[in-house]
Amino acid sequence: MYALVDGNNFYVSCERVFRPSLNGRPVVVLSNNDGCAIARSNEAKALGIKMGAPWFQIRHFEESAGLVALSANFALYGDMSDRMMSLAAGLGHHQEVYSIDESFIDLTDIKGDITERSRRIRHRILKWIGIACGIGIGPTKTLAKLANHIAKTAERKPGSYPDHHAQVCNLGNLAPMELDALMLATQVGEVWGVGRRIGAQLKEAGIHTVLDLARLDPVMVKRRWSVVLERTVRELQGTDCMVLEHEPPAKQEIACTRSFGHAVLELSALQEAVTEFASRAAQKLRLQNGHAGQVLTFIRTSPFRAQDLQYSRSTVVPLRRPTHDSRDISQAALLGLQAIFRPGYRYAKAGVMLLDLRPADLIQQELALEDDVADPGASRLMQALDAVNQRFGRNTVTLASAGLAGEQRQWCMKQERRTPGYTTEWDGLALVRA
Repeated sequence: MYALVDGNNFYVSCERVFRPSLNGRPVVVLSNNDGCAIARSNEAKALGIKMGAPWFQIRHFEESAGLVALSANFALYGDMSDRMMSLAAGLGHHQEVYSIDESFIDLTDIKGDITERSRRIRHRILKWIGIACGIGIGPTKTLAKLANHIAKTAERKPGSYPDHHAQVCNLGNLAPMELDALMLATQVGEVWGVGRRIGAQLKEAGIHTVLDLARLDPVMVKRRWSVVLERTVRELQGTDCMVLEHEPPAKQEIACTRSFGHAVLELSALQEAVTEFASRAAQKLRLQNGHAGQVLTFIRTSPFRAQDLQYSRSTVVPLRRPTHDSRDISQAALLGLQAIFRPGYRYAKAGVMLLDLRPADLIQQELALEDDVADPGASRLMQALDAVNQRFGRNTVTLASAGLAGEQRQWCMKQERRTPGYTTEWDGLALVRA
C-alpha cells in the first residue's frame, strides 16, 4: 500500500500561515515577474481564475472581488515543504518526495488502522505548521494519487466517500462496487500521467471515465498508445508497476532561465544575468555530484511586444574538460553570449542550460595543454562557495562578472508583491506583540 500526502493549494497555504487575514479571501500566487497565476485558493478558483491565467487578465478581480495577488516566495515555500515532508515521513518506513507539496509513503508492513494513522499525521501537519493536506491511500502509486484527488473532491461526487471531511481516502477499504462507482464518477483526465493530449485521444475513443480506462486491455493500450499508458492501466487494475524512488534520479539537463523585470539593451547587464544563471546551474549540478560537458546560452526578445524588433538566438559551447566549476561554466556561458549578442534589441529573457551531464566520478583522461592544467583545489573552492552561500544566504559570495547583489539590477525580476521570508530571513521574522 502507498499513501500520497499532498498540501492543499500549497503556495497559498504557506502565505496564509503567516497572514491569517487571507483566510476566506480569494488569493493567487504569481509566477516570476508577477506574470501569471501559479497557485489559487479555493475562493479564487470559484471566481473562475484558471491556472496560468495572465495577471493582466485577472487583476480586475482586485476591485470587484477583493482578490489578493502575491509574488512567489520560493525560499519560504521550500522551507515549509521541508517541514511538511519531515512530518509526513512518520506515516511509513520509506518516503519519496515527488514535488514541493507531494510525497509518496510506503505503508508496507505498517500495523493497525492505516486510515486512522493517516488522519493523525494529517492533524499533526495542520497543527504544527498550519498546512492542510489531503492523503490518498491505494495499492499502487497511481491509485494513491487517484485516492488523493477523490479525498479533496468527494463532496462534489455522487456517493461521496465517508471520510472526505477528513480529506483522507483509503481505496483499500472499499468494496469492488464502491471503487467502481468512484472511478465511474471521475473523469479520465484526472488520472496521474494522462495529459491533455492523451486525454483527448482517449475521449475520442469513447473512454471518458477512470473506470473506462481501468477496464481496457493493457496489451491493446500499449499497442495503440504507449508503454507508459499501459503501465497506468495496470496500476489502475491493482498491479504495482512503479517502485518507490528513495533518491531522485539525476537530471539529464539542468537549466536556469529568467524573464527580466525590464527590457535589457546593454551587453554588460546580460553578462551579469548570464553569470548568475550559470552559477546557479553549476550549484544544482554539484548537488547531484555531476559534471557538464557542454553549456548552452540563449537570449531573446519578448514575442508579446509587437512593436519591438524580434530576435532569438542560442549557442552551445563545449567544455574542454567536463566540470562542475562555476568559473569554467560561467566563462563558457559568457563566450556563448558574446557570440550571439546583437546590439539594438530589447532583450526580455536569457538562460543557461548544462548539457552532456555525467557523474563526477567518471574521469576523462586527455593530454593536458600548457594553458589547460586542472586545478586540484577547484572542488574544495566550490564546496567552500556553496557552504558560505548556504549559511549566509544566496549570492553572499558570487563571481565578479555577476555584479553586486545588493545593487538594483535592471534584469532582476519583478516581485512587487513578495511577502517576507518568515522562516528563511532574520529580517522577515514575524513579531508577536503581547
